[in-house]
Amino acid sequence: MLIRPISCVVAYVTALSESLQQISSKKLTKSQQLWLTIVIMGLIVTGSFNWAAFEKRSLGEFKEARLRWIFGSAKMAWSYFLQASIAYVLSHYDLKKGVLVLDDSDKMRSRNTTQISGVHKVKDKKTGGYFQGQEFIFLLLVTDKITIPVGFKFYVPNPAIKKWKEVIKSQKKAGISAKERDKHPPFDPRYPSKQMLGLELLKAFSQNHAEITVQAVLADALYGNKVFIDTAAEVTGCSQVISQLRKNQLVRYCGKNISLSTYFSRTAGVATDLVVRGGETKKVTLLSARLHIKSHGKKRFVVALKYEGETGYRFIVASDLSWRHKDVVQTYTLRWLVEVFIADWKAHGGWNKLSKQQGVDGATNGVTLSLLCDHLLILHPLQSNRIKNKQPGMSVGCLVERINAEALLDGVNHIVSSDAPKIALKKFAEALENSIPNRDSSKHLIGRDLGRMEPTPSLKYQKAA
Repeated sequence: MLIRPISCVVAYVTALSESLQQISSKKLTKSQQLWLTIVIMGLIVTGSFNWAAFEKRSLGEFKEARLRWIFGSAKMAWSYFLQASIAYVLSHYDLKKGVLVLDDSDKMRSRNTTQISGVHKVKDKKTGGYFQGQEFIFLLLVTDKITIPVGFKFYVPNPAIKKWKEVIKSQKKAGISAKERDKHPPFDPRYPSKQMLGLELLKAFSQNHAEITVQAVLADALYGNKVFIDTAAEVTGCSQVISQLRKNQLVRYCGKNISLSTYFSRTAGVATDLVVRGGETKKVTLLSARLHIKSHGKKRFVVALKYEGETGYRFIVASDLSWRHKDVVQTYTLRWLVEVFIADWKAHGGWNKLSKQQGVDGATNGVTLSLLCDHLLILHPLQSNRIKNKQPGMSVGCLVERINAEALLDGVNHIVSSDAPKIALKKFAEALENSIPNRDSSKHLIGRDLGRMEPTPSLKYQKAA
């Protein structure tokens, strides 16, 4: 489809510029607004972050070199873009409260890349192997109306720790005792952990959008430690932080330390119905207890959960002991929405395909633009009308198809409504023809030397032999 500045995108960029001015006292110039409109349209229409594709889909009206230069060199308040967009979305839907959800994801990169920021060795969760890629942490706000991305951070591990682990491995093989092995490298502030990055995201959102009441903070087992849970509650002003514990986590019982799996194996669970994300109902088995967690040094509310067909429990931990166990589990089911967001973002956000922008700013600003696309789809007039009328929201894929159709119709309308439609159509056809590249095919062999495919007269006696 064509890349044209259609009305819904123009309206969003205009509102973003006004919100940006309120936050940072810096608004976008008219040329910057046009550039942002075209780039957001390009990300949605092409499904990739590709300047050449943007030029072709705009029929040569917006040049690749110019689009790239503005991205890398124009002075814009990039650090405020996401905050300004979030503020506008929250105001548009009059949102006052919600649940914050943390999760991480990754993107595979070429093993030979050197210029793309944050690339390192990443464990492949599907195969168990490794690949070169980028890792990032997302923060999502889940409300009773919409689900919206509100923050992200790139994660880069400390290379000194990687070397230390290799040394320790070799020392273990050599039979060196634990006391004599190399000590763990000191903390390097240049390489914060995923938990630290998650806390930074929570703190930034709470400070920038203090009007939002955080009802709960949700995260997976990676964040189920004492420091994260206590600090997350402090920075967000929310008493309820829900995560997961390992089955071998030690709890205090009758003066002894035993594992969670051992503690909950003593009693049969209670079968019940669980409403998942306010929709479907699933059969689950639940057990709960308020236990003193050894590594946390305090009492937590632990819920053992097992879905129908599963053999083992998963252990959910909550910081607020005053909640009911069913409310804790039902709230924790909202964590799945971050998986849905990541899947939609990778499929339709544009940045996940051909995003070869170099350096820290290139990577950060690129992801910011792709998240603005998600905000645009949330604010699309069709989506907005459905949500405000308490109807189910439209999927990302459906909205992308709508915008593609709008762009095509806008292009046709531009031709039909012109003073000289025939001349406009001719110019359109010429631009379309010039935007379509001519690529040589390797399947058709015209003009190539294929050699002699016939007998050689001097070798005719060899045929008889």
